[in-house]
Amino acid sequence: MARANKSIYSALAANLLIAVTKFVAGAFTSSSSMIAEGIHSTVDTSNQLLLLYGLKKSKKPADEIHPFGYGKELYFWSFIVAIMIFALGGVVSITQGIYHILNPEELKTPTWNYVVLALSLIFEGSSLIIALKEFNKTRKGVAWWKAFINSKDPAGFLVIFEDGAAVIGLIIVFILMLSSHHFNLPWLDGLASILVGMLLVLVSVILGRENRSLLMGEGLSKKIQDQIKLTVGEDKSVLSVTRLLSTYQSPNEVLLVLSIDFNNDMKTQEIELCVERIKNRLKKEFDVIRHVVIEPASPAAKH
Repeated sequence: MARANKSIYSALAANLLIAVTKFVAGAFTSSSSMIAEGIHSTVDTSNQLLLLYGLKKSKKPADEIHPFGYGKELYFWSFIVAIMIFALGGVVSITQGIYHILNPEELKTPTWNYVVLALSLIFEGSSLIIALKEFNKTRKGVAWWKAFINSKDPAGFLVIFEDGAAVIGLIIVFILMLSSHHFNLPWLDGLASILVGMLLVLVSVILGRENRSLLMGEGLSKKIQDQIKLTVGEDKSVLSVTRLLSTYQSPNEVLLVLSIDFNNDMKTQEIELCVERIKNRLKKEFDVIRHVVIEPASPAAKH
């Protein structure tokens, strides 16, 4: 979580500075693509603030209304971020681009735009490198895309997608702005805005899908489930684990429900002691497991 915070703060600082410079340059040069990029950076800045808010809210202690805590606040606000990228980033940029294709304006002193794009690329690229390095520390050799899909921490991968889209968007704008100026085709500036908008829509769909899945409740991986079953099965009082259910309440907090077939000759008090023993061991060996519910297997489940 601390690593995700580092990525968010670096992205926040970069986007805040870049948004101001893009809007100023866009106003002076009448560039719709630069205005679109300014909107993009403003949305990204707002997104980082929402992520930080979500992280803060997710750390609230459990209470009577939310007995398992507020961990899913992070998933909720990450989903809101995905919607904002679509609505405020993608749709507005596309609309802006269509308008400037239909009503093209010749660029005024585009040199300022090139300077801003170069500086933005440096800042966004630096933020992306930081985010990639921090995420790389958590993926443990797993392929990048698979690590994104399997990640339970949206604050980590969301910044990568945002910064990645920003870098690609800047390259698109630079190429089409240069072509627009060189060939005197001002409508290309509007096309750049549309392409940036389409890129943001694509990113928002990917992030929305992942955050929706987390918000609905993803469980532990098959590998970890098998490890849990082996750990529980090592207890001399356990015959087998007949059912295992799990759900992430936050990136670092899992609710685990087990149905266990105990030795038939065990008394109620012995089962209670065994349950407590298993709970303590699971919490000790698996850092993410915070809540464990264990029930004896029903007679039907044993057959």
